[in-house]
Amino acid sequence: MVDPLAPETASTGKTGTAAIAGRDLARAGDRERLESESIDPSLPVVLVGAGLASAIIAQRLSTVRDAPQIVILEGTDTPFGENTWSFHKADLQPSSLGWIAALIAHQWDGQSVRFGGYERHLPSGYASLTSASVRDAIERMPNVMLNKNTEVTALSTAQVTFANGSTQAASCVIDCRGYRPSSSMVLGYQKFVGLEAELSEPHGLPHPVIMDATVDQLDGYRFVYLLPLSPTRVLIEDTRYSEGADLDHAVISDDIHAYATRQGWDITQVVRTEDGVLPIVLAHDFERFWSELPEDIAHAGLRAGLFHPTTGYSLPDAVHVAEIIAENWPICSAALAHAIRGHAARQHKKQGFYRLLNRMLFLAAQPDRRHLVLERFYNLPTPLIERFYAGRTTTTDILRILTGKPPVPIHRALACLNEAHLFENGSS
Repeated sequence: MVDPLAPETASTGKTGTAAIAGRDLARAGDRERLESESIDPSLPVVLVGAGLASAIIAQRLSTVRDAPQIVILEGTDTPFGENTWSFHKADLQPSSLGWIAALIAHQWDGQSVRFGGYERHLPSGYASLTSASVRDAIERMPNVMLNKNTEVTALSTAQVTFANGSTQAASCVIDCRGYRPSSSMVLGYQKFVGLEAELSEPHGLPHPVIMDATVDQLDGYRFVYLLPLSPTRVLIEDTRYSEGADLDHAVISDDIHAYATRQGWDITQVVRTEDGVLPIVLAHDFERFWSELPEDIAHAGLRAGLFHPTTGYSLPDAVHVAEIIAENWPICSAALAHAIRGHAARQHKKQGFYRLLNRMLFLAAQPDRRHLVLERFYNLPTPLIERFYAGRTTTTDILRILTGKPPVPIHRALACLNEAHLFENGSS
């Protein structure tokens, strides 16, 4: 479920994305614009790190006229890891859904949630990318070279340096090396273990169950996530929203097997496993975060802090950044770095409400009652839920979410209002 997002965001398609990026580039200065115009098109774009962000950038750049050569550098022997990245189709513009289709492994026309008080079907489209589907798509791109077991020791605007001292020249360098711990964020964690299981009989799931919270509440807010991959194959993920990042793979795997037994499923084979710990942001000092990064090198994905603070989904932001790059190609590293920082600044401002909800979930709600917050939320109208996942929550949505008897004590909720207070108390 791998894949950090506030009030009243206008939906931007290709034209809107380009206009916003253009405003960012206009502020970058004459030097950066000249550099952008004079980059050497014979040199490749170098993407450091083979993950979701680099795959999406490579896919989008491969669709532009005179697509550039692209080199993806991965330090391990498993580019793109062993992951499943999902998104709600309402997260993306139709044009983006078109070009990202080549990376999609599975898609469905609905989803559901389960709580102690009710079960609900949501008619919202859902799709998943897998490490395998992404690798296959990247390997089919004639303009993309993927190099694994390649340790990068230094980055600059026009080259990367390897551990053996050699270098790779680049027209543009983008750092996509994943989440970077920083004292500028106060975090909770979404951690999970997933088993892709082959069953002896059909599971009977017509679409994903994105949240089954009828399970025992352990280690914070716990739910099971189900993706039906074939009539007899299902990805079962046991997820916890917890204060700590520790992940006991063996214990959670046992919990998954116990869950399958309760569903009446007989697991005949575990095809593969995946696990992850995603940051859930309670407070974020934007200026401090970006002061820790070089100003003239572009960053993307979790490396740039671009993910939904509450859900942990990062694909919508990765797509948005890829659109910014494509609409302004060719572009140099420094100008692109400025444009992405501008996008991140807008996202940070719009994500304040999500960080507040996270503080209420982690700091105001008792761990064994956190599921009640989500149970109340999923009773709201489908369009509101879709906007929430897409990071386009409106002021009206916020009022609707907060109206009524809160599922947390009022005095504890009020104590969560001040984001800066967490830094003052040394929570970072």
